[in-house]
Amino acid sequence: MALIVLAADKGAPGVTTAATALAAVWPRPVLLAECDPAGGDLAYRLPAADGGVLNPGKGLLSLGAVARRGIEPAQIHEHTQKIVGGLDVLAGLTHGEQAAGLTWLWGPLGRSLAGMPNADVIADCGRLGTYPQVNDLINEAATTVLLTRPSLDHVAHLRERLSITKAHGVVVIANPRRYRASIEEVRRVVAQNVKFVHGLADDPKGAELLRGQWGGRLDRSLLIRTARDLAGRLVSYR
Repeated sequence: MALIVLAADKGAPGVTTAATALAAVWPRPVLLAECDPAGGDLAYRLPAADGGVLNPGKGLLSLGAVARRGIEPAQIHEHTQKIVGGLDVLAGLTHGEQAAGLTWLWGPLGRSLAGMPNADVIADCGRLGTYPQVNDLINEAATTVLLTRPSLDHVAHLRERLSITKAHGVVVIANPRRYRASIEEVRRVVAQNVKFVHGLADDPKGAELLRGQWGGRLDRSLLIRTARDLAGRLVSYR
């Protein structure tokens, strides 16, 4: 169906939380793919569907071990796991050193994720710049979104990144007390470089609930409420 990439420049502000929240409320079938070459923590952050822990060796590592001759979209589901709530995830690398042997992986992986027949894919690509090979995956995305905080230094880094990275939109991780004002401030700076600027609440309590306490409290959190609005906007944008 479609590959939606989330990434950031300075500090990767909340990319994994944003990707997880979006996938949790996505209005269509979806796969959450952890595609950060520097390593991620989904396997340690999110509980498996049975309440246990995810297998960090099942995901990009196991896929990379069997896919040197190419990756078919149907293969990917053989390496996914389910978390609490029923969401399918493709767990990523656990540390950056593992990326050294997988420099060939990102282009074929991007093409396969973009070609998934029965689900959209939300890919967490973490912080850009350190591993340029991940651009081969990003180039396959239908929609690329860069995340930023509204602070001066983050927005300055964002402007520089937008000059060298093809991105369709920006999502501002904004304090709820200045939510709309923060989005508008960033929009004024980057509006000429992207097609849309939206927001997502900076909600530490909601982020903690997202780590496993799925239910009514999480559904009422600012994080999920703004993620649901963002998901609807991204789907309609496409």
